[in-house]
Amino acid sequence: MKKMLFLILILGIQSCQSQTKKSNDMNFEVNKTDAEWKAQLSDEEYRILRKKGTEMAFTGEYWDYFAKGKYVCAACGNELFTSNTKFDSHCGWPSFDQAIKGSVIYKEDLSFGMVRTEVMCAKCGGHLGHVFDDGPRETTGKRYCTNSVSIKFVPEK
Repeated sequence: MKKMLFLILILGIQSCQSQTKKSNDMNFEVNKTDAEWKAQLSDEEYRILRKKGTEMAFTGEYWDYFAKGKYVCAACGNELFTSNTKFDSHCGWPSFDQAIKGSVIYKEDLSFGMVRTEVMCAKCGGHLGHVFDDGPRETTGKRYCTNSVSIKFVPEK
């Protein structure tokens, strides 16, 4: 049983990881050196946002958080998602069925022998997670599988 749980955990982590072209190879409105990002971000934020890592499932601050407000990029403050697009996907990461128009960019990710679509902040290139076609059919059908560490919640006023 423990081996099965371990295998499921490893596969879950890999489902949101990326090893593709570095975001600093692209041009973004917010463009910092690696040293500047390291100075600004926590070690975990840097690992996920800049090195395309993934937090463990069911450990992030927002995976089961449903207050009203907006979610912004933890690196640059770019508005990414609204709370009315968040849903419980039971995957262990915050899930949204759509991003705010123009707030994210998409990139093919062929790592780990899979074909996925990476989601990055359009303003700074920070790695947010991946988007899948298994979201709610009654809305967009999309599931933006997002690392809690890559976003910050701003409550509705």
